[in-house]
Amino acid sequence: MLSGDQVNEIVINVENVPSGVQNHRSSNLSVPATKSGVNSSFGVVSSVSGIDVTEPQVYSRRNDRKAKQLLRFSPLKELFSQTHHSPDLVDMDTPCTSHENIQGRQKLIASLIPMTSRDRIKAIRNQPRTMEEKRKLRRMVDKEKSKQPRRIFELNCCTQCLNSISLAYRRCRNILSELLNSISLWQKTLKIIGGKFGTSVLSYFNFLRWLLKFNIFSFIVTFSFITIPQFTVGGNNAFKFTGLEFFTGAGYFTDTVMYYGFYTNSTIRHQSGGASYNMQLAYIFTVAACLIICFFSLLFSMARYFRNNFINPHIYSRGIAKLIFCWDFTITHEKAVKLKQKNLSTEIRENLSEILQENVKLTLNQQLTRLSVHLAAWVVSTGVAIACCVAVYFLAENNLEFLKSHQNPGAVLLLPFVVSCINLAVPRFYSMFGLLEHYEVPRQEVYVLLIRNIFLKISIIGILCYYWLHNVALAGEECWETLIGQEIYRLLLMDFVFSLADSFLGEFLRRIIGMQFITSLGLQEFDIARNVLELIYAQTLVWIGTFFCPLLPFIQMITLFIMFYVKNISLMMNFQPPSKAWRASQMMTFFIFLLFFPSFTGVLCTLAITIWRLKPSAECGPFRGLPFFIHSIYSWIDTLSKSPSYLWVVWIYRHLIGSVHFFFILTLIVLIITYLYWQITEGRKIMIRLLHEQIINEGKDKMFLIEKLAKLQDTERRANPGSFTLERTDVEEPGPLYSQEHEAAHVVFHVSSFLEEALPNDCKAAFSASSVNWPDLSHGPHL
Repeated sequence: MLSGDQVNEIVINVENVPSGVQNHRSSNLSVPATKSGVNSSFGVVSSVSGIDVTEPQVYSRRNDRKAKQLLRFSPLKELFSQTHHSPDLVDMDTPCTSHENIQGRQKLIASLIPMTSRDRIKAIRNQPRTMEEKRKLRRMVDKEKSKQPRRIFELNCCTQCLNSISLAYRRCRNILSELLNSISLWQKTLKIIGGKFGTSVLSYFNFLRWLLKFNIFSFIVTFSFITIPQFTVGGNNAFKFTGLEFFTGAGYFTDTVMYYGFYTNSTIRHQSGGASYNMQLAYIFTVAACLIICFFSLLFSMARYFRNNFINPHIYSRGIAKLIFCWDFTITHEKAVKLKQKNLSTEIRENLSEILQENVKLTLNQQLTRLSVHLAAWVVSTGVAIACCVAVYFLAENNLEFLKSHQNPGAVLLLPFVVSCINLAVPRFYSMFGLLEHYEVPRQEVYVLLIRNIFLKISIIGILCYYWLHNVALAGEECWETLIGQEIYRLLLMDFVFSLADSFLGEFLRRIIGMQFITSLGLQEFDIARNVLELIYAQTLVWIGTFFCPLLPFIQMITLFIMFYVKNISLMMNFQPPSKAWRASQMMTFFIFLLFFPSFTGVLCTLAITIWRLKPSAECGPFRGLPFFIHSIYSWIDTLSKSPSYLWVVWIYRHLIGSVHFFFILTLIVLIITYLYWQITEGRKIMIRLLHEQIINEGKDKMFLIEKLAKLQDTERRANPGSFTLERTDVEEPGPLYSQEHEAAHVVFHVSSFLEEALPNDCKAAFSASSVNWPDLSHGPHL
């Protein structure tokens, strides 16, 4: 593993490469004095052992023509010619005569004046200048523009409005982005976790933070449109608070805004003739709005993470650019520098480990043996999951009779306790299969564990939903919606308690055993699959319970906030970094996909059955007295149909929302768009791979041409030794380009020597197997 100081040494040495190529009289090329540091560094280092731009003074006058021919193979030639011919890249500080400098500046300003505001800002932003020079240039352009006759720049009303809206939108977006970045939670903590444990463990904490934001939004919506209006008409609570309510969710909490049964079914109106608030419509529309927004948020997040982690070019470059260009020189604090070094070192180690894993090849016997082990593990895990589901089913079937025969308030905790025990023990049993299956790629092991755990947990939730909607809802209870809300609250609370106990006791005891009693075990590694499935299980219960317990997102928000700090402390004390480093940039996409399917889709099915098929309680809740929950929408539509001004709403509902054909066509369109997007993505991935191979081949071609040129020069030197000795007098003082090439070659030699010494043998093998062509500089830099 690369140490932070060594990685820092690499990056700093590379960043010290001169940032641009100076003008040279004999080259007859007009080049800006300053270029982007990243581009110039890449242009210098990417040519490795062969320098693309040849200094004409090094060779004789007879070789000057060959050097100019070689220049056309250089990737810098296009940059030079573009700079020479483009008026937008004329530099105010180019070392030329004063007249030419002023003339070039005037041409640049004249080319910027006719542009629109957006194009002008974009053109100035692309200038290879400092920020202060760009501000001066913008002020000069605005000053010259104000001197022109107004009729030249007179725009129509629509164009002015569009420009104003565009400017306001960009400003609001920048302000909002800065605000969100300033209030973003746990930035420093996440950097520390990523630097020490890698992106695989970091993906769990990123997912936890993402779910926390999700629940904050859901709580704000439900509290604003359901809970606050109910506060204005709430009555007195007939129950006495004893403290046991925190564990059972019953008693005093039953007659509060926490549960469905407390909400009124009347229309809230505080003044005669004032605005009214229909609680039935507010309740069902608020829950529906939360689910719809969650649906589109999940789709958008999956698409964004898929685009960033599956089709970006960096996944084919092995992250080698991190080794050269990623250091941020604005970092000055010592702790921040060390943290950046750790992050950089960990990411490089992950990329090298991934290269090694792709080169592993197994024999036929080894493949058959592993296939049989995997098949046996799947059979055993599936059998254990089915047995647990059967146990939960029989316990749930007899739960109502058990509660009636036992008047102890703690009896209601039996079902949540058994379910939480299964959720804690069985995933640990699944994790032990890794000792037999021996996955070479850790990512595959995490995926397999996730699928096994999601099958277990979603099956248990499905059995509980059947128990709630078939047994509890049809048992003739006085307020069955509140009973379901209390059951979900107890499940969430018991799951949270077991998670805390596992972190404080189980993981701590495992650390004591591995460090003091059985030292061969050592510290354990963080189980990503088990911890992620705990989050998905809890979030699924929250989505189901929001209809029956509107304040459930607030409870989940508190538990996630506490769990972040508990898991962070336990991670630092009781765990070691993964023994096999692996890049987990694609894990967030898979986590969100599992949250969407089967978790969120199962929630939609459960709530659809509740709203369209079940009869509400006759004595409590906002839908009391209705045959079905959906009849509140039907009554509202019938009322709107009597008003001519709202007939368009009635038409939309009857022909679009209430039409099966519309949803069938909409689903078909979504599937077609998804297929087209998938094909476009596959095409882009193939194109990126081909372009990457083309870049490698072009580099090999240039190396071949440089070697041929060197052989020709060596042959010519041997044939005419006297003329070469005479011409050497012209190069006593090397030009600026030669010094930069010499320094760049020494930088490459320093990086190559460092990697030869610092990297372990497996990482050296990874470099040799990768697509990165490192130069052979074992005998020093070649110029």
